Amino acid sequence: MSAAALPAVTPSAPPPARLAWLDALRGVGALAVVAEHLLPWFMPALRPYWFSLGVYGILVFFLVSGYIIPTSLERHGDVRAFWISRFFRLYPLYLGVIALVLALAWWVPVRGEVPRDGSAVAAHATMLLDVVSVGGVADTMWTLSYEMVFYLLVTALFLTGGHGRSGLLSMAFAAGAVVVGLVASGAVVKGGWPAYVSCAVFVVGLAGVLLGRLRTVAACVLGLMAVTLLVLSSRVPWLGVAVLAVMFAGTAIHRWERGTGGLWPVAVTAALVAIAPLWAIESGWWWVEADVWITTIALAAATFAGGMALRGRRLPRALVWFGLISYSLYLVHHPLLKYFVQLSGDLRRADLPVQLGMSALAVAAVVGVSALTYRYVERPMQALGRRVSRRCRRGLQGGGDQRVAAQHPRHDRVLGHQERQVPDRVRDHVGQGDPLG
Repeated sequence: MSAAALPAVTPSAPPPARLAWLDALRGVGALAVVAEHLLPWFMPALRPYWFSLGVYGILVFFLVSGYIIPTSLERHGDVRAFWISRFFRLYPLYLGVIALVLALAWWVPVRGEVPRDGSAVAAHATMLLDVVSVGGVADTMWTLSYEMVFYLLVTALFLTGGHGRSGLLSMAFAAGAVVVGLVASGAVVKGGWPAYVSCAVFVVGLAGVLLGRLRTVAACVLGLMAVTLLVLSSRVPWLGVAVLAVMFAGTAIHRWERGTGGLWPVAVTAALVAIAPLWAIESGWWWVEADVWITTIALAAATFAGGMALRGRRLPRALVWFGLISYSLYLVHHPLLKYFVQLSGDLRRADLPVQLGMSALAVAAVVGVSALTYRYVERPMQALGRRVSRRCRRGLQGGGDQRVAAQHPRHDRVLGHQERQVPDRVRDHVGQGDPLG
């Protein structure tokens, strides 16, 4: 049966078994990140320290984004449609959360890490927050920086024909993380001007990508800018480079599954990422201590491998549903937890029954709001993005360089469903193939 003959799957319907494992992984990642932020405020005694819940969840998100995002672009061969999809997928909810946090700043002040000048506006406009050393108004927004870097780099690689070298790229970035950790003690390029310059280049470059004006040149400039910022102005440079290695490892896994690449580059990447912080100048946090860091990486890898092993099987509907709302869950939970604690007061020394009850109420509120934002923000905006993309495609058929030969048509059903739902983040951080989430 051809892909065109397969029935359409709507975002509200349970995804087919071959996709459910990806949604389930997103659900696992999102719930881990929520737990990472909930436990210290509500039940600190239950927080694990033998691995990092937050880093674990984020790594799962990044692997999922790396696995699906490049092949989504390759399937269509249409960078315009890809970027329209990304904007309508990521920005509406992102801007909504920013508006919420700013509107309630009179009650719960904006984080101190957010500059009180135009650089914060510029950095939030591009989502390149962490790679220009600017804090996000919501704590979890930092991962979206690496999703955006990945998108920019993948676009440049696709247009120049370098997108098939995922294994080599993953090993190169992993080795780069080790080297950067040995020589860099933090951002080399500091101040507000990287945010302003990157915003200007981002706007002009993406206009070129979308309008077809020197598209390949514009994409290459954006990709070069993204990698330069990653290395020179990131808050923690070695970590940013390691994140890109993990995402390209996800792509390499997908190519191995298709029979177009080997799995050994993924093993090399994992080993290099595991040792990257061990001698890094900028380290010292509990979650990068050797035992904690390596355990966290091993758990994330095992979770992704387990998801792949279960593809094609029926998975818990609740976990798959959490994957569907994962982008909302990822973005809204941190501000909502802060507001909840503001109302409830300090719960860290409360009796255990009180902590459990308040935790259940907080989780219910976060999940409920996430379900609503998915239903009334994410899904309508994704549908609008598809309509805009179709209109642009019809208006430009037969005109210029908008499309590159599409690849791997046998994946139409899988990737078409992904795009209707979907770091990458942040991400993905990932919500349906995006950010971290």
